[in-house]
Amino acid sequence: MILIPIGAIVNRVGSCVRMLLGPSGPGVTEEQMRWELLFDDLAARLDAEESLERQAEVADRTRRERAQLGLHQRLAAARGGSAVSAQVAGLGRLHARVLDVGADWVLFGTSPERGALVPFAALRSLGGLVGRAGPVSTVAKGFTLGAALRAVSRDRAPVALVDVDGARLTGTIDAVGQDALDLAEHPLDLPRRAEHVTDVRVVPFPAIGAVLRE
Repeated sequence: MILIPIGAIVNRVGSCVRMLLGPSGPGVTEEQMRWELLFDDLAARLDAEESLERQAEVADRTRRERAQLGLHQRLAAARGGSAVSAQVAGLGRLHARVLDVGADWVLFGTSPERGALVPFAALRSLGGLVGRAGPVSTVAKGFTLGAALRAVSRDRAPVALVDVDGARLTGTIDAVGQDALDLAEHPLDLPRRAEHVTDVRVVPFPAIGAVLRE
């Protein structure tokens, strides 16, 4: 089906009417002028209305697409790109690049050697995100915060854990359960040995603001 703008139809009809009434020129009558002005005005009005309708359609389509866009997809679109700013509960503002995104967490690169694993629940605001979706794999969608923390635990590297209230704990993640982790507290500059561990603290996932690799 070929759609012809109504304004174009009116212009065509106007041309036909002008041909029937005779050519415009020095001898044009007042009646002919009225007809020409009428059709010119009507065509201009219809063209303007069609333009507004097209703009409204584009805006409505954009709103529908934005309504289906999730945080996970927007963070995935920022992966490997320019730095974004993030306000994180307990940690404050970060200016860092998005290195990776999981089902419910994001890994920020705060420097070439340091990273911050932040649960989505601890994100308070983000700046610099693009308004489009990035590719999200099935593996990434299933890679939860618990899975990410287990990977850190297996690495046995010391971490600094900042909770959503701003308290800072340092040590090694000994174990990760369904909704909490066990952190063996010790100074970052000492290995995880019994003589260095001052306490083993259980931290629920909702209390985590960020896990920092120092």
